[in-house]
Amino acid sequence: MNPALALPVSGVYSAAATPVLASGKPDHATFAIHCKALLEEGCDGIALLGTTGEANSFSIAQRQNLLASLVDAGVDPSRLLPGTSQTNVADSIALTRHAVDLGVAATVVLPPFYYKGVSDEGLFRFYAELIEGVGSDRLRIILYHIPPIAQVGLSTDLIARLREQFPGIVIGIKDSSGNLEHMQGLAGRFPDFSVLSGADPFMLPLLRAGGAGCITSSSNLIARHLRFVFDNWFDAAQEEAVNAAQQRIDAWRNLSNAYVQLPTIKAMLSRRRQHDGWTRVRPPLVELTREQIETVWDQMQSLEEQDNV
Repeated sequence: MNPALALPVSGVYSAAATPVLASGKPDHATFAIHCKALLEEGCDGIALLGTTGEANSFSIAQRQNLLASLVDAGVDPSRLLPGTSQTNVADSIALTRHAVDLGVAATVVLPPFYYKGVSDEGLFRFYAELIEGVGSDRLRIILYHIPPIAQVGLSTDLIARLREQFPGIVIGIKDSSGNLEHMQGLAGRFPDFSVLSGADPFMLPLLRAGGAGCITSSSNLIARHLRFVFDNWFDAAQEEAVNAAQQRIDAWRNLSNAYVQLPTIKAMLSRRRQHDGWTRVRPPLVELTREQIETVWDQMQSLEEQDNV
C-alpha cells in the first residue's frame, strides 16, 4: 500500500493555470473544461488560484466567482485546494470562509507577502487571526512556503507552533522553496503532516522521505506521468518504470522553464487544449512572442512523440 495515502492530503494536485478572456476576466467555461480534463488525466484534485493560477492578478470577487463557477459546473469541491491568501487578514478571511462554505478539501494559504523581514510572531498572528476569523470546524489549511517569490518564508518552528495551536486545521504545506533537503526535513520532523512538493522533479524523492505528493504547474500537462509515479513509487517491481516516468516528467518541466514559466505553461496549454485564448496572461506578466510559442510547440511535439513510443 502507498504510505502517502495515510496522510491528511496526498496525491497529485495540479496548480491549475487560469484562462482569461480578451477583457482580462477569468474564462469560467474554459477553466471548468480544463479542470475536468485534469481530473480525467490523473490528478487527485485541483489547486486553483495559486501562483500558476495568477491569483494575485485577480480581484477578490473574481476569485470567489471562479471558484463558485467551478463547483456549479459539477467539479466536486472536495477535490479542490484553492489559494485564499491576501496581504491582509480581512480579505484572507473572506476568501477562506467563502471556500470553506463551498465545501473545499482545504485552502492553500500564503503568508502575507508585502512586508519583508517579518518575525515568526507576526506571521503566527496572521494565521491565528485568519483561522479564528473564519471560525469553522471544517477549515483545513495547507501552508504555502515559496520564499523565492514571496520573499517571506515559514520557519520550521513556526510550523510546529501553528500545528500545536491549531491541531486538525493546519494539516500540510506546499513547499516551493526549491530545497529538497528542506522538504525532506519537514517530512521527517512532522510524520503526520502533508508535505507536498511544489516542483515536479522533487515529488519522487520526497515521497521516499515520507512526503505526501505534489502541487505543481507541469501537472497541467503531464498528470498521467505524475499519477504513475505516485501510484507506483513504493513498488520495487516498478522501479525501472517509475524512473522512466520521472525522466519524462523532468523533460516536460524543463520545457516549461524555457522562457518565463507562467506564459510558457499557458502557451503549452493553448496547443494541448487547442484554444488560442490560453496564451493570454494578466499584467504584469506578458505573453510569449509568436516565435517563442512556435519554438515551444515544436519541442512539445517532440516530447509527445517520445511519450507515445
